[in-house]
Amino acid sequence: MARKWGCSRLRILLETAESGISGLPVNPQVHDETGHMSPKKKTNGKSGKTHDILIPEKLYFRIGEVARLCRLPAYVLRFWETEFPQLKPVKSSTGQRMYRRRDVESVVRIKQLLYEEGYTIAGARQHLREEGKGDKKQVALPFMAGSHADMRQIRQGLQEILTILAPRH
Repeated sequence: MARKWGCSRLRILLETAESGISGLPVNPQVHDETGHMSPKKKTNGKSGKTHDILIPEKLYFRIGEVARLCRLPAYVLRFWETEFPQLKPVKSSTGQRMYRRRDVESVVRIKQLLYEEGYTIAGARQHLREEGKGDKKQVALPFMAGSHADMRQIRQGLQEILTILAPRH
């Protein structure tokens, strides 16, 4: 009778493991095109796809919030602050790191470069530096290259507006 109990206990443990309960490892199975079962390919558990991250409309985020949003440990964020000059959260009066939306977007981009695109830290730093250089090009404003007559007409119109708005004494 003890043997029967041991077999059912083993069966329960196996069923539990297959269903993923109680933290036991799971070996998920998927059907291929022939209908046969094959083991599911393992993916890097560290990264959820960065395009899945939704950043709430807030001014500031604490390090724990950023860690949860980006699915990263807080120590990784603190390390990245030392490695990437773009990542500079301000500190509150109590010393708490306060990330702005721009900082959170930088974290998401860094994570994408490192975990999904396979860059090294030095390579990601260089890539971000090059991306930043492209963003700093200033676009010329579309000023009219008008004649002096056009400028006199605009000035006259503004003078008329001033006389209308001026208090009458």
